[in-house]
Amino acid sequence: MRFPPIPLHTLFSGFIAVLVGYASSAAIIWQAAAAAGLAAPQIAGWMTMLGIGMGASTLLLTLRWRAPVLTAWSTPGAALLATSLHGVTPGEATGIFIFAAVLIVLCGLSGLFAWLMRTIPHTLAAAMLAGILLRFGLETFGGLRDQGVMCGGMLISWLITRALAPRYAVAAALVVGLAAALLGDNVSAAPNVSLFAAPVWITPVFSLPTLLGIGVPFFLVTMTSQNAPGVAALKAAGYCVPVSPLMTSTGLITLALAPLGVYSISIAAITAAICQSPEAHPDPQRRWQAAAAAGVFYLLAGIAGGGIAILLAALPAAFIHTLAGLALLSALGGSLYQALMNETERDAATVAFLITASGLTLWGISSAFWGLAGGGLCYAVLSAAHRRRR
Repeated sequence: MRFPPIPLHTLFSGFIAVLVGYASSAAIIWQAAAAAGLAAPQIAGWMTMLGIGMGASTLLLTLRWRAPVLTAWSTPGAALLATSLHGVTPGEATGIFIFAAVLIVLCGLSGLFAWLMRTIPHTLAAAMLAGILLRFGLETFGGLRDQGVMCGGMLISWLITRALAPRYAVAAALVVGLAAALLGDNVSAAPNVSLFAAPVWITPVFSLPTLLGIGVPFFLVTMTSQNAPGVAALKAAGYCVPVSPLMTSTGLITLALAPLGVYSISIAAITAAICQSPEAHPDPQRRWQAAAAAGVFYLLAGIAGGGIAILLAALPAAFIHTLAGLALLSALGGSLYQALMNETERDAATVAFLITASGLTLWGISSAFWGLAGGGLCYAVLSAAHRRRR
């Protein structure tokens, strides 16, 4: 099979997607693994297999559908695990991962999740994605207070390059930000971890209290806070990829790799938006190349194991926030436009956007789910009222 050449800016979009994904949540993964009682070498092995799992699954799904389908670990799920796994053995944690993966596979095979995603109006899906991305947009400028030179330089370089060579604007911000961080001695010391960390097999242990108390909430959080926004991002970008095969594939991959530390392989939303934007490629039919490049970078990051994750964590938080916000600026604007362009659905989309952006969490389920629920309720009531008036 002959593949068309991949432009440099498309390759860079894939690199930025992986960089943002690792840098924004690697520390949370580390905390979750530590909560399960794992030592540093075992945690580094988790990072190795997570990178390899995300790389292989991204390449598999992207090449299969010729669409920018990125996979990712579940950051909300990791946050839940980091607060829930204290006192749980590594074997019991692995049992939780397998249990949640089985439930995801069942959702994929039954078609239940696909039916829900078909039922959700396009405007609400775009509004939910915009609500998720809003935090990243707001954090773009937060670092100006404490890291004015670094963040200011990134913003100025982005603006100038955006005017002259738009596709390389984020690349310019990355280079300037790294230079400012290094020259300003703003990079913290990283622990001494070997570049490649071999994964360690952990035999699963199934405990009913942990499966019900942690496994079920973990499954719900992964589906509502990671997979649902990921599918919504694909839908908002105009890619009609069958949902059930995506759920089944990611669930099966997680199921196979869970004993090696792969707690979740899900459909990406935030990082996928980088590869689904016009900056990745002006032709929507070729943006899958950015996702394919991200898959290769995932594999390289996996081979580098915990070393890359810790090195990324050594960068200033303001650098990551500014870079992520700039990379997602177009995706945020596009989502807002799609959410609000239909006047009859604008009120419902606004409610979905605001609830999602609020960060509301009830019963362990994140605001992305409640944004869809609240927006869906408004959509149903207002649509019925509109039909009666006609």
